Amino acid sequence: MSFKVKSFGIEIRPMKTMRELHEFDAMVNQFVAENGVKRIISVSDSATTDDKGETIGLIRVVAYED
Repeated sequence: MSFKVKSFGIEIRPMKTMRELHEFDAMVNQFVAENGVKRIISVSDSATTDDKGETIGLIRVVAYED
């Protein structure tokens, strides 16, 4: 049994956020399906911001057992 961590990132643009979040979820789900992930240990999202404090991106970290 081994544990691994995979990070994903996406840029968030005004007025397109819902579509981008659906695409982001699909990207992560595709990774899980294609790589035979047996069990997800944790999922964590964190926003990235610009110098004004506005959200410009999202980072998702998935810890899993393969």
